Amino acid sequence: MSETEGLPTESLAHRVPDLAALELLLAVARLGSLGAAAREVGITQPAASSRIRSMERQLGVALVDRSPRGSRLTDAGALVTDWARRVVEAAAAFDAGARALRDRRDSRLRVAASMTIAEYLLPGWLLALHAERPDTAVSLLAGNSAKVAELLLAGEADLGFVEGLTVPTGLDSTVIARDRLIVVTAPAHPWARRRRPLTAAELAETPLILRERGSGTRQVLDAALGGLARPLIELSSTTAVKASAVSGAGPSVLSELAVGEELGMRRLVSIPVEGVSLRRDLRAVWPTGHRPTGPARELLSLTRG
Repeated sequence: MSETEGLPTESLAHRVPDLAALELLLAVARLGSLGAAAREVGITQPAASSRIRSMERQLGVALVDRSPRGSRLTDAGALVTDWARRVVEAAAAFDAGARALRDRRDSRLRVAASMTIAEYLLPGWLLALHAERPDTAVSLLAGNSAKVAELLLAGEADLGFVEGLTVPTGLDSTVIARDRLIVVTAPAHPWARRRRPLTAAELAETPLILRERGSGTRQVLDAALGGLARPLIELSSTTAVKASAVSGAGPSVLSELAVGEELGMRRLVSIPVEGVSLRRDLRAVWPTGHRPTGPARELLSLTRG
């Protein structure tokens, strides 16, 4: 069965409240008053009441109890508010990342990042940088670790982030985090029913859905297996590899940063492996002799927070 079979045909956009409605609900929870929440988000109280009612109809549950003493969340409303907070925070991180992709020509800070870091860590760092330096324009160039080194050495980026085993020649670096690769499969794959760990030989003999050569993920796997990893498919983004694994196309090796949600929802299963090390350092890199300054230095400090 494919990833989308069995799901409602109605799009997610029609089943999930929009950000404006979620932000209003968070304001009601914080202020305890629909009128105060309406003023905070810049709408009238009747419009706020209408927006809450519309959200309640959409979700099929009551969210707010209204009385002359104020507005109080129902039990369901409190639960939805917790979910809403995560959605709004994720949207803010998304906006920070998207903003960095715009206006490259006029940017003051040019950041190059390998795909896993760009997808799963950098948006939060950029959001924090924007809070510290709201007037700093940032451009983001995403590619594999080899591409990041190329951009830095060509003077086309001020600061880079890579995830391989070695630091490319001509670059200085500092470790900002540590990561681990894990073997994952769809739940229907035979490996998901194994009672003993995979061996390095079994992993090397099995065609895998892999990142392309030049990526930090592929570099770590090739080193762990003595260069013997066999590609079933080679793809140029972590998201594409993950989607292929979820669809049941085959097993894959991915950063644990990338698959937390899929593992939690049992869309993917982690397969233990013995006799092979898949740990790696995540590094900030810059041209040798040119220690980051200004916004680049501040971004570097935020990655260690």
